[in-house]
Amino acid sequence: MYIKKKNNTILSVDQPTTLLPFLMAKHCASRTAAKSLLSHRLVMVNGSVQTRFDTQLCVEDKVTVVAGKGNLELRHPKLKLVYEDDYLLVVEKQPGLLTVPAHQGGQETTVMSILRAYVRKQNPRNAVFVVHRLDRETSGLLVVAKSSELQEYMRTYWKELVTRRTYIAVAEGRFLQPEGKIRSWFTEDKRNAMVYSSPTDDGGDLAVTNYKVLKTSSSEDPNAVLSLVELNLETGRTNQIRVHLASQGHPVLGDRKYGHGNQLSPADRLCLHARVLEFIHPATEQTVHFETPVPKEFLRLVANK
Repeated sequence: MYIKKKNNTILSVDQPTTLLPFLMAKHCASRTAAKSLLSHRLVMVNGSVQTRFDTQLCVEDKVTVVAGKGNLELRHPKLKLVYEDDYLLVVEKQPGLLTVPAHQGGQETTVMSILRAYVRKQNPRNAVFVVHRLDRETSGLLVVAKSSELQEYMRTYWKELVTRRTYIAVAEGRFLQPEGKIRSWFTEDKRNAMVYSSPTDDGGDLAVTNYKVLKTSSSEDPNAVLSLVELNLETGRTNQIRVHLASQGHPVLGDRKYGHGNQLSPADRLCLHARVLEFIHPATEQTVHFETPVPKEFLRLVANK
């Protein structure tokens, strides 16, 4: 384990009930106190953050009350605070926001600059450290460390810590197979920052993506057909989903780099969203699960009218 864990409270469910009365009976007698825990996202059921007071609980479920009070005063149109504890933050970013500056000394607003200002309001000595990144035009979930030691640990053991990374994309065209595995070798050309995929081992880095088509739009024009696709990563290569889908002839809608840009996309964005992030918390050793809804504009794009 990375660090001595704080005293999170772990409660076992011994009979079917709902979350609010369970918290009042097992942890805090006050309804107000229980609702405060939920509103501050300090309650997890089987590792997944819960905010609804009427969440159904089953026998042998594990309810965790996170140590320390979260502070959800972050307000920014492009960044939402999903979870915070003494070690890390989980946020959801909107498209158009960089994770870190594009170059050293850059003044552009980024995920890290927003979070740095946020944590320093609590204490001027606080800091944040990037663990992984999302492309500027990709939306979705990111985890950020509160110490350089935790950052180094999570980066070193990222493959072992992360148990699930699920993305949702709107891709061009109709897939021949409703689900499958894309496996190829990636080589990055530093001169143009492009990643190239080879179906055979050419000395590049192995990249593996599992996909499942959730819905396909109906259109008389085959060039206008779109597919809503769920993607789970086995590896985490640069631009992996974008390169893999483009290599199959189904680039992500709105992809200017590997696809056809916005010529088919009324959404005016890259239609790729990091929907689920699940990992083993390095301090508590519990598996924590975070997820966001499928963006509404993705659903509208594949709606059959």
